[in-house]
Amino acid sequence: MRLFIALELPAAAVGELVSWRRSVLAAKAGLRPVPPESMHVTLAFLGEREPASVDALLGALDAVAGAGAAPLALGSPWWLPRRRPGVLAVAIEDDDGLLHETQGLLLSALRRAIGFEPERRVFFPHVTVARVRRGFRVRPAPLDGPPAVEFTGTRVTLFESAGGYRPLHSVEL
Repeated sequence: MRLFIALELPAAAVGELVSWRRSVLAAKAGLRPVPPESMHVTLAFLGEREPASVDALLGALDAVAGAGAAPLALGSPWWLPRRRPGVLAVAIEDDDGLLHETQGLLLSALRRAIGFEPERRVFFPHVTVARVRRGFRVRPAPLDGPPAVEFTGTRVTLFESAGGYRPLHSVEL
């Protein structure tokens, strides 16, 4: 099973991202929109895991239940990676640091539960809004960002990625 844990976005934030993205897609050839139901903030990419590990993952996810809802906002657009972009993303502003704290708690719980070793990169909360189509090369030109819509991150979910994203278990922050 290909698995990841993500913060779900409220419908209002997704709606703003979809509206903003329309103008970008009209101006930039070679971008394929991410379906609105697939927009999320990845907290931990777990990769391929045996089905038997799911129970331990559910316990790790439960460790962040009640950690506290994070006040967040849509931020600036980012081309990732910077040199030869494969995606267009929008940063998620976490001024209070609560999302970073939640992600740290989650990683600790995953280490204890399954010996998970996270990436060494610093956590950069973002949501992918479009992907570069195969065979296209996009110049990472500066873009005006979406409105700085504020929202609260309240739900974290374990997803299976198999031709779409299937939620397996959620907890409320």
